[in-house]
Amino acid sequence: MTPVLVVAVTVAAALLTLAGIASTLARRRIGLLHLAGTAVLEALLLVQAVLAVVRLVQGERPADTPTFLGYLAGIVLLPVAGALWARSEPTRWAGSVLAVAAAAVGVMVWRLQQLWEATGG
Repeated sequence: MTPVLVVAVTVAAALLTLAGIASTLARRRIGLLHLAGTAVLEALLLVQAVLAVVRLVQGERPADTPTFLGYLAGIVLLPVAGALWARSEPTRWAGSVLAVAAAAVGVMVWRLQQLWEATGG
């Protein structure tokens, strides 16, 4: 896990959360800005996942590998699920759906970092 990448994911997730909240407050559905933000967040998460898998293959292991892998799989799927759900939501609450997904990613990425650093991996 790279701390710089963790911070980048956190910033992208925070910006997407704010965009989702703003669209909810404006009583608007999500737009291309939201989808672009989701794509950036997903790209960062995929880079993080690939780097983590490479380090796992090289023999580095966190103390609780199954939990780490569960978080890693969940964090990669969460923005996609949030965007798909938000796109199918016909009301103004689509932004809230995306905001919750992005906020969860922001928390989960720090938990991944904690799990990785537990053994100095």
